[in-house]
Amino acid sequence: MSEQVKSQKKFHIKNISLLVTSLLFIGLFSVGAAAYPKFLSLSTFCNLLNDGSYLIIASIGITFVLLTGGIDISISSTIAFTCVFSAFLLRTGVPAGVVIPLVLLIGLLFGALMGFMINAYRLQPFIVTLAGQFFMRGLCAVISTESIPITDDFYKKMALTKLSFLGAKIYFYVFIAAAVLIAAMFTLKFTRFGRTVYAVGGNEQSASLMGLPVSRTKVTVYAISGFCAALAGVVFSFYTLAGDSLQNVGMEMDAISSAVIGGTLLTGGVGTVIGTTVGVMIQGVIQTIVTYQNLNTWWTKVFSAALLCLFIVIQRMLAGRSEKRKDVRGKREKAA
Repeated sequence: MSEQVKSQKKFHIKNISLLVTSLLFIGLFSVGAAAYPKFLSLSTFCNLLNDGSYLIIASIGITFVLLTGGIDISISSTIAFTCVFSAFLLRTGVPAGVVIPLVLLIGLLFGALMGFMINAYRLQPFIVTLAGQFFMRGLCAVISTESIPITDDFYKKMALTKLSFLGAKIYFYVFIAAAVLIAAMFTLKFTRFGRTVYAVGGNEQSASLMGLPVSRTKVTVYAISGFCAALAGVVFSFYTLAGDSLQNVGMEMDAISSAVIGGTLLTGGVGTVIGTTVGVMIQGVIQTIVTYQNLNTWWTKVFSAALLCLFIVIQRMLAGRSEKRKDVRGKREKAA
């Protein structure tokens, strides 16, 4: 298959997947609006952003990894470690101006270390990041097995700062998520690094033959994922004002499913961070409907899992149709 045909195939899959994701979000929101009188409101939409801001940041980070064909299941533990370690340092009197840059640096370096091990020793990303998950979660328990409250004035201010308009409230940490989204969109679309990320995910061998910095790119995407997980932990600290070693257990699956529902292929090379953000919003709508219905919160996981399977099947079908069109085109060219 030529590179041009591959590019056209991925462009087709990306756009169809994003369209399906957007229509699904509109459809679910419409169902909620039809079933519940107060569902269709600016307040409900803003609450989706408020509650999902930290997941948006973490999901954007993991999207970079998925685009290269990798995976990172350590992010939930990194978020928990960031919360617990931040709460511990703040309780000992370390100022927030030191704590926040420190935990962000730890997340960045930890992600880069996992990326280096995966690339340098040709290890499976799942195994390395699984070890990273256990390591970070273990450190949380070493620091404290009990919840540590955060009473720092800066964290309290960040937790309570909000904008109010038309009866809706947007908290400040939503703007942090928006800034990360804009930065990620710009990076993937307009920078050489972003184009390399897609190239590595599309065909690592071809990217290497083209002279692209494959090794550096693979390490960098894991560093980005670690940084975004740490930043999501900081935002989650604002959201909860506490650090607990058992926070966000299994959240890495929420982030991965958000990316896949948003149109990112697990095989790499196709996906957008805007699609990932819509995927997070879809999970938020499902959770809101489950809450309105007074159902067990685990139903959110059930519906999310069903959607994840559905989108994997849709992506496979789209890829299969593209392959069939390519075969037909090839036979016609030979016949001519």
